[in-house]
Amino acid sequence: MNLPAPKASIAFRSVSRRALVLLAVHAVVFAAAFFIAFFIRSDFTLDQSWLETYGATVIFVVAVKMVVFYALGLCHVSWGRVAFGDLTTLLWASTLSMLLFAAFDSLVLSTGWVPWLPRVRRSVILLDWAATIMCVGGLRTVWRSVREELRPYFTGKVAKSVLIVGADEAGEMIARNLMAASHEPYFITGFVDDDLRLKHTRVGGFEVLGAIDQTAAEAARRGVDEVIVQSGKLTGKAFRRLLDECTDMGVTVKVLPGIDELLSDKKDLSHIRLRSVEIEDLLRREPVRLDDTAITTLIEGRTVMVTGAGGSIGSEICRQILRFKPKTLLMVEQAENSLFLIEQEFSRRSPRPDFEPLVADITDERRMEQILATYSPEVIFHAAAHKHVPMMEWNPAEAIKNNVFGTRLLARLADRHGVREFVAISTDKAVNPTSVMGCSKLLAERFLQALSGVSQTKFIVVRFGNVLASNGSVVPTFQEQIRRGGPITVTHPGIERYFMTIPEASQLVLQAATMGDGGEIFVLDMGESVKIVDLARDLISLSGLEQDDIEIVFTGLRPGEKLFEELYFEEERRVATRHTKVFCAHHRPADLTVVEAVFDELSDVIDERPEVVRARLRDLVPEYSSEAGRAVPEPLPTQRTHAK
Repeated sequence: MNLPAPKASIAFRSVSRRALVLLAVHAVVFAAAFFIAFFIRSDFTLDQSWLETYGATVIFVVAVKMVVFYALGLCHVSWGRVAFGDLTTLLWASTLSMLLFAAFDSLVLSTGWVPWLPRVRRSVILLDWAATIMCVGGLRTVWRSVREELRPYFTGKVAKSVLIVGADEAGEMIARNLMAASHEPYFITGFVDDDLRLKHTRVGGFEVLGAIDQTAAEAARRGVDEVIVQSGKLTGKAFRRLLDECTDMGVTVKVLPGIDELLSDKKDLSHIRLRSVEIEDLLRREPVRLDDTAITTLIEGRTVMVTGAGGSIGSEICRQILRFKPKTLLMVEQAENSLFLIEQEFSRRSPRPDFEPLVADITDERRMEQILATYSPEVIFHAAAHKHVPMMEWNPAEAIKNNVFGTRLLARLADRHGVREFVAISTDKAVNPTSVMGCSKLLAERFLQALSGVSQTKFIVVRFGNVLASNGSVVPTFQEQIRRGGPITVTHPGIERYFMTIPEASQLVLQAATMGDGGEIFVLDMGESVKIVDLARDLISLSGLEQDDIEIVFTGLRPGEKLFEELYFEEERRVATRHTKVFCAHHRPADLTVVEAVFDELSDVIDERPEVVRARLRDLVPEYSSEAGRAVPEPLPTQRTHAK
């Protein structure tokens, strides 16, 4: 019975045939280089004596070189992807071949033991070394250059001229990969870079034309089709300015995923794809630089638990934690589907990390007791919470049960089981709260502060604003409204919010966790607040639509919503830490007895009607004011505007 050959065997035969072809080509080049060496040595004249020596020794010389070059892998390299490392290997292979032949000539041929092989002059051996490097290296370089420079003429496709922002190593890699891209031909016009030392120099064979703020002018002057920016290269403000200027000039801006992102996703750099500008690019800030040593000390070799592990922040915290090699990662999540998705993601990793997906409700005392007793986590990141402001206005008791009593239960269990660090995620809505959700987070903050004073566990709170593109956030909502053709609904023309990306927030949470001694509230640097209506207009433009194509409708503030958020109370003092993007809100410590008394009062009305729960919150928490932000506002008359 004839069975088809295994795929591995087919691949092996294919590689072998390719290697044989390359060996044959190399043999011809080696013979030619050896001939050139004799020819130069004889002052470019043909002489019978050296022709006889060449004929007698060429097969031996070629054989030595073929063995060396094959052993060093130079007969397996794609000539279309020649890199500096290949040329370095070529230098070593040529040198080794020369030394082997020179040694054989001195030790064997000089004794006359092989009478049919005449000796070769040392100068010819040296010239052959140089000719081999020039011929093999030149042939490979020319092959790649012709393939990249002339490919558009052979494919029949019109090459796009591009200008690349950033003349660093990543920019040079982008240029080379675009030139070699098989899916679409590109012509590299040059680079722009703010390093003034590079202006009018050449990087990777392409000229640095000027500074980044000259991008649009250079692109228009040279008729460039696209400007390419590496993701993370520019801050949001700089990117927005570049995008506006290029758009005014009629030049398209494209983004290439960052090198770190490509490497982390294990993508083939030869098949990278450009993408359109996304809202994250316009809101991006300086990249986060972490103290990896401190985070490693916190996490490596320890059992770490994350609550709310299926949520936007919780799942990203889990991803970041796995980078630092915990002993075990405990992923606690109430929503089964969310936990299933993150479990599937981590299970596909190779090798599979050590983690446990645990379906659990943080308000279930017996279940949480069981988890802590069974696994003994040393570090807990508490990200589980009800977070949607209007939803919690309609269901205030659920916000209290989950965000307040759930946090209290988990913190007490952490204290009882000797957890070393307990890091809770809070929100800017806890500052001067006008919503039940914000008020519940404020109470959770105060309880953790107070408990920290009597516990060996370090209780730390990290407070920050909105997370871009998180579940249920404004960006996915706007994108869905644009997809349906509009209108985009914005609550108020003056409403503003702080934004940061999910990875940035999660990384800074880990960083803040390494800083505290217990009882601190760390506040992440949120940058500048952004008007929501401007965010809507940006999303319309990024969707390839004109501003008049999608209507923006103002619907009035929703229950519990404020026009703008705050990161600090007036009595809190902002204190710098050793990390430039993490601050400490210095405050008067809360009294555990007082906080517990508030909790007991709330427990008495937890089963009452929503208006009763809200009223009791206003009585118990002086900072909770429905007037400042109109916790349950009367809707404004519907207003409509085009996104101009």
